[in-house]
Amino acid sequence: MLAALTLYARKKKLAWFAVMDFIAPLVPPGLGFGRLGNFINGELRGRAADPSPPWAMVFPHVDTVARHPSQLYQAFLEGIVFFAVPWWFSAKPRATGSVSGMFLIGCGAVRFVSEFFREPDAGIFGLSYTISMGQRLSLPMIAAGVAMLVWSARRS
Repeated sequence: MLAALTLYARKKKLAWFAVMDFIAPLVPPGLGFGRLGNFINGELRGRAADPSPPWAMVFPHVDTVARHPSQLYQAFLEGIVFFAVPWWFSAKPRATGSVSGMFLIGCGAVRFVSEFFREPDAGIFGLSYTISMGQRLSLPMIAAGVAMLVWSARRS
């Protein structure tokens, strides 16, 4: 997708960050619907919920353990909350790159928090981690977003 947006920006002679700032608030609903698809398919299951909250789910094709519906948590956070924040942030004129930076920070933060409720990854090559791979990948995303905000603030 980034390659297509880069080609579009070049073809139309638009600033790359201006295109990213326009697209960023439009992405969260797609992420939210993707998580609803994960829920329907029983993918990306949540951790075992002990004690079991009333909204815990059992995925009978996997086991009989009541689990957090982490896909629904992510659909809510990514599709609704994360949609509202960039939309609100982009409603006022901002320095070029700041909306994209806020998007990266929000995307990384939502992923980092929601990973606490997901079934942990097995780890790469059998290694286990204190934080999940998704959380490890979220940290550079947050750092890149902060760097973009600082960069855009200095340029304006």
